[in-house]
Amino acid sequence: MFSEAERLMTRMGTRTPILIIASALAATLAFAQDQPPQGEGPDVPGRAARLSFLSGSVTFQPGSVEDWVPATLNRPITTGDRIWTDNGSRAELHLGNAAFRLNGRTGFSFINLDDRMAQVQLSQGTLEVRVRRLADDESMEIDTPQAALTILRAGEYRVDVNDQGDATIVTVRGGEMEATAGQAFTIHPRDQVRITGGGDGAPATFDRREMPVGDPFDNFCSDRDRREDRSESARYVSREMPGYADLDDNGGWRQYPEYGEVWFPRGVAVGWAPYRFGHWAWVAPWGWTWIDDAPWGYAPFHYGRWVSVGGAWGWVPGPVVVGVRPVYAPALVAWVGGPRFGVSIGIGGGAAVGWFALGPREVFVPSYHYSPAYVERVNVTNTVIVNRTVINNVNVTNVTYVNRGVPGAVTAVSHETMISGRPVGVAAVRVEPGALQQAQVIQRASVAPQREAVLGGRASVGAPPAAMMNRTVVTRTAPPPAPVAFEHQRAALQANPGRPLDRAAENQVRGSAPQPVRPAQPMYRQALPNNQQQQRPAFERNNTPPPSQPIQQQPQQRPPFERNNTPPASQPPQQQPQQRPPFERNNTPPPAQPPQQQPQQRPPFERNNTPPAAQPPQQQPQQRPPFERNNTPPAAQPPQQQPQQRPPLERNNTPPPAQPPQQQPQQRPPFERNNTPPPAQPPQQQPPQQPQRQIERNNTPPPQPRVEPRQEQKQERLPDRPQEKQQKRDERRDKEKEKSR
Repeated sequence: MFSEAERLMTRMGTRTPILIIASALAATLAFAQDQPPQGEGPDVPGRAARLSFLSGSVTFQPGSVEDWVPATLNRPITTGDRIWTDNGSRAELHLGNAAFRLNGRTGFSFINLDDRMAQVQLSQGTLEVRVRRLADDESMEIDTPQAALTILRAGEYRVDVNDQGDATIVTVRGGEMEATAGQAFTIHPRDQVRITGGGDGAPATFDRREMPVGDPFDNFCSDRDRREDRSESARYVSREMPGYADLDDNGGWRQYPEYGEVWFPRGVAVGWAPYRFGHWAWVAPWGWTWIDDAPWGYAPFHYGRWVSVGGAWGWVPGPVVVGVRPVYAPALVAWVGGPRFGVSIGIGGGAAVGWFALGPREVFVPSYHYSPAYVERVNVTNTVIVNRTVINNVNVTNVTYVNRGVPGAVTAVSHETMISGRPVGVAAVRVEPGALQQAQVIQRASVAPQREAVLGGRASVGAPPAAMMNRTVVTRTAPPPAPVAFEHQRAALQANPGRPLDRAAENQVRGSAPQPVRPAQPMYRQALPNNQQQQRPAFERNNTPPPSQPIQQQPQQRPPFERNNTPPASQPPQQQPQQRPPFERNNTPPPAQPPQQQPQQRPPFERNNTPPAAQPPQQQPQQRPPFERNNTPPAAQPPQQQPQQRPPLERNNTPPPAQPPQQQPQQRPPFERNNTPPPAQPPQQQPPQQPQRQIERNNTPPPQPRVEPRQEQKQERLPDRPQEKQQKRDERRDKEKEKSR
């Protein structure tokens, strides 16, 4: 199957980059993932986070020990590892498809990291996460003291936890996030939410606000993002390979027909060879792991293969397969040893171990437990394998390795150098060609680690604040068991040197020594029951307001309601505020607003109805239309037709004797407004004209007593004016008749 892919790569030697998106390779990877593992326990994770940037004082604590040591660039970070950045310090961890950036005074750790879950803990400080791609079966969770934050899609997120640990601020610049703490709440792009409370299982309080302007830390993160986006090396390697962006400034790419694109480092020392300038560290669950000193020394030492071309070392990345993540390896080397290897290279009577880099198409055989599916994935994603049947049937002693005969390719050190984590470059021993011929290629380095190897050869330093270390966080996904203390593993590792514990052996050791690794290990509080966690996301996406009604939703809905009626305490129920504003406008004016609203509303009514006596009923028709439209217009139509019949003076003259009973029906308008159909129709039909006039005038009870004298005066004046006019007309006629005579 892979012979065709190999021929395709050779024919496409001039193409940049070499993208082997063949169905054969994709089918092989899918087949490998479906294969059941052999032996006991699952495979190790296929990825690890890389410490890709350090500035200031940054300390690190491996998951299996209690000591804190200065952090080391290119250190792989996995489940249980912790990082602390001091004042004015910064750090970056790269996971391939995501970057985690820490500001000063930040406590960060990986609760769980495997192929499908990246669960981190933020106890204090500022964390910014940029997710480039999130697979359908992949989850990413940030656990804080107030809530568990689940990233729903690719985007940019910032999380701040104050020093007291009683408030978490989440800013979503792009993407979408779900906060869970007794209830779930969706945070949308360009939103910022302040989360408080949530202790003792009580629901947290969410306060939504608008996203603020970025600060210097945001600018730093944006610069790092642009650096990755503009990386030229992304044309030749997968973007899910940590460290690809560091290749641009430290080397160049060349194309070779037999290898494809090859990267050559710049500025290396004389006699430089792969896996020589750095140190070995014991990192569970992979075992012996290479940590290179070069700032670019991560991707070329955990992915791909090395080749010597014209006396220069070049790195050959694996094939780029769309949708397939390259599988991480602790060190892609072949080990060299034997009973007399130490003596042959001049290390006295002590034992020695050597290694050299694997070349293109050579199979990597792990020293840890693996299944056929895993060993196939870790090889086919890092190099082109012509015949895949040899992957599970490799005998390292019968393989002709291309780099074994390259001068200066083999590096050897004593056992003490490895187990103590000391730098290899200063302790390496030159291996002469004759000694190399007597050496044997072995499957693993049979060296049992010491505590110093776990710490990477670094001296212990002071621990971060105890309040941060002992802080409880909210988790949505149940965390895995804590790592087994290295001291409890020592006996098992000594019995099988160079081979890390598999899952079954680790569980056995954990059962015999159940004490936690560190007394101050943080506790985890479950955010929601499992059934609610599965059902709420879909519900909350459609109905995000429910969890945040008391605080967060009001700022969004209050502006229209606060302008009219801010004081009412009935805002939590959302249906009432929508109906109250119109009712409050009719009922609130009597005590405080009668003098203010009447002058504002009278001008338009005076134009329609000149008599001032009709002003009070005119204010109500303004508010009646919305109620009459919503509630039985028939009952409200008679008062609308009557104002058109009011101009006759006789109708205005009749009401004065009926004014005393006007005060009694003053209570009817509010009932007729709220329930116009049942109570209002019978009384309106019995008195055809007068009761209706009384009801209309009684709708505004406060101003009626003042109107009465005005109405009397106007009623007296109105009939007098036409009589005077008639008298004048009669006088004129009499005069004209006299003149005519």
